[in-house]
Amino acid sequence: MQTLSHDAAKAFYDWLGARQDSQKFYEDAAVGDLIAHAAFGQAGSVFEFGCGTGRLAERLLSNDLPATCRYRAADVSSTMFRLAQKRLAHWGRRVTVAQTSGSMAVAAAAASCDRFVACYVLDLLSEDDIRQLIAEAHRVLAPGGLLCTVGLTHGTSLAAKTVGALWAALFKINPKLVGGCRAVEVTDFLSDARWSVRYANTVSRFGISSEVVVAAADATGGNSV
Repeated sequence: MQTLSHDAAKAFYDWLGARQDSQKFYEDAAVGDLIAHAAFGQAGSVFEFGCGTGRLAERLLSNDLPATCRYRAADVSSTMFRLAQKRLAHWGRRVTVAQTSGSMAVAAAAASCDRFVACYVLDLLSEDDIRQLIAEAHRVLAPGGLLCTVGLTHGTSLAAKTVGALWAALFKINPKLVGGCRAVEVTDFLSDARWSVRYANTVSRFGISSEVVVAAADATGGNSV
């Protein structure tokens, strides 16, 4: 399946800018489900890949994370980088925002994070990039740290199937019509012994379905829900 190149994705989200937050009508319920199951209150360090405007970081820092938690965020888009920097300036040195080159390499030391967050990001990436990013998440997570993802997925209701078919048709015509995103099953990429899936759920709003996944970095465990 042909996804947007890194340069094309950057250009699209540079253009979209703050309008990305208009997607909260379907995103917020799924993100809320993630927050309810990812124990952010126990995190000392968070890395968010693909932070967009910084809306999720703001929500977590305001309501869910300990006052001592450090937050690192990154995005490929120049526009999103600037918006996130401005939005999160209130938290000073607790927050670091960086712009990436489009590489899946994560600028963090091994075992340095308690939570690795990627919301509505993996559904934009190629399968090879998804595998690379998940490998990087495992590298930077401390033992028992949690991978926390939300992204578009396949729904089961009639409304979800109808919207999903239309979305897939638009993606096939031109991925830019749907922001480069398509339905992905992230749990398919977490089937080896490095991960234990702690929570997986599908949340649908207005016919748009999102997969919520929390998985623990586990050197010896298996895959379970």
